[in-house]
Amino acid sequence: MTPFIAEIIGTAILILLGGGVVANVVLNKTIGNNSGWIVITTGWALAVYVAVVIAGPHSGAHINPAVTVALAVAGKFAWAKVPLYVLAQMFGAMIGSTCVWLMYKSHFDDTEDADAKKAVFCTAPAIRNTFTNFFSEAIGTFVLLFTIFYFTDASITDTETVVGLGSLGALPVAFLVWSIGLSLGGTTGYAINPARDLGPRIMHAILPIKNKAKSDWSYAWIPILAPLVGGSLAALLMLGLS
Repeated sequence: MTPFIAEIIGTAILILLGGGVVANVVLNKTIGNNSGWIVITTGWALAVYVAVVIAGPHSGAHINPAVTVALAVAGKFAWAKVPLYVLAQMFGAMIGSTCVWLMYKSHFDDTEDADAKKAVFCTAPAIRNTFTNFFSEAIGTFVLLFTIFYFTDASITDTETVVGLGSLGALPVAFLVWSIGLSLGGTTGYAINPARDLGPRIMHAILPIKNKAKSDWSYAWIPILAPLVGGSLAALLMLGLS
């Protein structure tokens, strides 16, 4: 499996399972309806675990443009490969979110709350405030990358740059994302991943979802830019400490 394909598949699985748990909780007449925030954060953490197990041996399982850019800033990933990885992550996120919609289509059709349906695809702030929303996404991603730099062994091989995340390494990443969701996710829904938010948001705008809300493009730049800033700051701090 090439790194490009691995990033597509890994990110698609991430969004299939992550968006899937949101759909299971917020859409009408699902078995998991109204099961709450603990279920959502746990589902996302396990989604990360599965995605990293699949993509890790082949691409390093970035599955997140903020991870890819932060590794490049830290000098642990070639800048020339960044566009290809980000493109793969976007494709994967769009594929995964489309699969969630197809699987839960009957429940989308039976749900009147347009914002709940949008929440399956993308994040939104609990209280809309540009500064605090940006800071929330940046600090969440900072914690993600700063910790990843500590418990992974990023290395450059003869053929590609990878992060040392295999099936064992996937477990601490899952716990890390779970912790971020539980502790920091209540303000903006913790996108902490530009592709995770933008790819599904595009599909929300495109797909023929019954009685859907607007895709809130005025907010969309925050879960794109803030994670890139937070991850890059984590990389710069690690460089400063090394």
